[in-house]
Amino acid sequence: MLVGMTYDLRSEYLAKGFSEEEVAEFDSPRTVEGIETALKAAGHQCDRIGSLPSLVGRLAKGDRWDLVFNIAEGLGRYGREAQIPALLEYYGVPYTFADPLTLCLTLHKGMAKRVVRDLGLATPDFAVVSEPKEAAGVRLPYPLFVKPVAEGTGRGIGSASKVKGPEELAKACIELIGRYRQPVLVETYLPGREFTVGIVGTGSKARVIGVMEVTLRAGSGADPDAYTLRNKEECDDLVRYRRVKGFEAGQAGELALAAWRGLECRDAGRVDLRCDAHGLPNFLEVNPLAGLHPEHSDLPILCSLVDYPYQKLIERIVASAMDRAQADARPVPSLAAGNC
Repeated sequence: MLVGMTYDLRSEYLAKGFSEEEVAEFDSPRTVEGIETALKAAGHQCDRIGSLPSLVGRLAKGDRWDLVFNIAEGLGRYGREAQIPALLEYYGVPYTFADPLTLCLTLHKGMAKRVVRDLGLATPDFAVVSEPKEAAGVRLPYPLFVKPVAEGTGRGIGSASKVKGPEELAKACIELIGRYRQPVLVETYLPGREFTVGIVGTGSKARVIGVMEVTLRAGSGADPDAYTLRNKEECDDLVRYRRVKGFEAGQAGELALAAWRGLECRDAGRVDLRCDAHGLPNFLEVNPLAGLHPEHSDLPILCSLVDYPYQKLIERIVASAMDRAQADARPVPSLAAGNC
């Protein structure tokens, strides 16, 4: 197949004047190279399209692809990850990963948790604070954990994210709302272990490929209590990743898979969980557009721990996306009279 590749490179946005934090979710050339190498090894031709403006120009010229491998994070608020998928849907071009509805829903962590809670799945009690004055109305037991409602890669999470009383909560909400110009998610703090669950496939074909525990290295100086942006960026020195097996992995995998299917995520991604004081896993968030840096992104790290090769991961993503594309291309049977 001819596979187009859409992505946002950190270097391009830094050159435009964006800050390091603003481009934290964007990709490095190594990620694009890794995906391209895997696609070519699978026999596909690759066409590097780049970011949304480039895609708009290419589509307007009449360029088309059998599939677009999309890892672009986009710019803007809740719809940023959905921009390229929505455009490709308009032009009838198949693409990898979730559709615009799921990408918008899961980017807003509060909305995603409402759906997960409605599905009957465990998730920490929470509130969404849209204005600083609303912090006074939060009725949840301390300690609490606060973070921007629609950021990724640990943006907005730091040593002040765990709050122990109303004054700390108010201060954290003022700082985060002012800095990120979006509501704040306030959750009951869970003191247990933190897991990431890797999933491949879509719907009934989705499968757990492994469960990984994220721990902070003792004496490393890592930010405490959370997988912060700094801890992620300096993971080689600050973080230890460990494969989880047995009963605990089964519990985590069951919850993650139910959330993945319920939120209608597709092809491959991660579900992040944390255990409560009783050791029971709870849903934190899902990443339906997970990072794919071959060495440093969580999903490929997890794959390396469970002997699931990066090449196989990319091939599985493409196969899942093409299965959906072929199903969508089939004509819908007509409802003849008497068959309704």
